[in-house]
Amino acid sequence: MMTQPPWRLGTRGSALALAQSGTVAHALSSLTGRGVELVVVTTTGDTSTASLQQIGGTGVFVSALRDALLDRTVDLAVHSLKDLPTAPADGLQIAATPVRADARDVLVARSEASLGQLPHGAIVGTGSPRRAAQLLQVRPDLEVRDIRGNVDTRLRKVEEGQYDAIVLAAAGLSRLDRLAVVSEWLDTDVMVPAPGQGALAVEVADELIAADPELAAGLRALDDPATRAAVTAERSLLSGLEAGCSAPVGGYAVVDEPGMYTPELTLRAFVGSTDGRAATRMSITAPVVEAASAGRQLAASMLGAGVVVA
Repeated sequence: MMTQPPWRLGTRGSALALAQSGTVAHALSSLTGRGVELVVVTTTGDTSTASLQQIGGTGVFVSALRDALLDRTVDLAVHSLKDLPTAPADGLQIAATPVRADARDVLVARSEASLGQLPHGAIVGTGSPRRAAQLLQVRPDLEVRDIRGNVDTRLRKVEEGQYDAIVLAAAGLSRLDRLAVVSEWLDTDVMVPAPGQGALAVEVADELIAADPELAAGLRALDDPATRAAVTAERSLLSGLEAGCSAPVGGYAVVDEPGMYTPELTLRAFVGSTDGRAATRMSITAPVVEAASAGRQLAASMLGAGVVVA
């Protein structure tokens, strides 16, 4: 019997992207017994040194991977789910959302200080308006500066004294085995994560899923229902607010432990201004099966309260 060729999994080329794509490749291969090879695809977000707001934010890490899926250069692609635009892509589907990693943000400080212990006027780096807005809500005295580059580049800038601290996603540091650098884990009540943060999305062309039942079955097994429900609510919130992934918006859903008669999720949202002066926080609890409508309802409530998404 002929050995089937490996599936080609498209990924960005950063150390973090390769680490998370490698995890998906290993899991899919273990579930199906078929090989998976990584194919590096360069995106706009990888080559530009401009801020995310300047280069468009939404989709800059995604478009090239989606083009590769559609022209069949790759069979499937792995994205950080928070980078995905909320609008569906014609001819493509998110076929799996593996178990989510820790969605929290963390502080990495040169002095190993917590957020509250940073000196007055400390320089904190982040490329995220969402993080900037919430940092300045807690510590309006901070000087928040934009920062770009991969994880190692950002950590080096702290070590060299260019920044007193930076804020990063815990999931990224965990996947790179770099959690030892964390000064403080930021509670989700203080720093509401980005919609989809810590989660991965495995995207595939509709035609390939229909033609390859082995791949379809493997991806169904890889999908985690609790993660899918949570990120569905979060992305529905983002869509309802008509906000892109670079807007100062946080959304985080927690699904109740299995065993409840009617499983529920609680979705918390944050919308603020990047100077920290305006901030609105709301939440909603709903059955898991109503995840999408819960996100839309919470977005409508926030807009009805006069929230403006910059």
